[in-house]
Amino acid sequence: MTPAISLRPALSLLGWIALTACFAALGAAGSAAAPVFYAHLDRPDWAPPAWLFGPAWTVLYLLMAVAAWRIARTERATPALRLYLGQLVLNALWSWLFFAWRQGALAFACIVVLWLMIAATTAVFKQRDRLAAALLLPYIGWVSFATALCYSIWQRNPGLL
Repeated sequence: MTPAISLRPALSLLGWIALTACFAALGAAGSAAAPVFYAHLDRPDWAPPAWLFGPAWTVLYLLMAVAAWRIARTERATPALRLYLGQLVLNALWSWLFFAWRQGALAFACIVVLWLMIAATTAVFKQRDRLAAALLLPYIGWVSFATALCYSIWQRNPGLL
């Protein structure tokens, strides 16, 4: 019985990584045409190159999954994890709104609500596990930057978004 008990945390971590990866894949499906579309957009000088998004999001999703796993191990984790799942839904939806459906205004509204959900998730995580909350800080930082970028690109490309 001892090996089964010691495997439980690792399996739980793998479960949170897999769940988070599913939402990442859903968002990636919505951004399948992103490299071509992104190249055709009028972007501000401070916009990152397209190749940076994949590696950045890979790291962020991994940090997010570890944070959720840490919270799942605490008592009364369900409300906090509902917030986490809600922001994952919005995260995936944004890719569809911006890249697939090319709805600039809706994408901007979505990312603002996403930012608020991440902030709420971070605050609730902090009440349970400070490290879990800290693991979300790069994510909210990136989404803060992405919010400004989304707005700028939307405003610069009225015919496309």
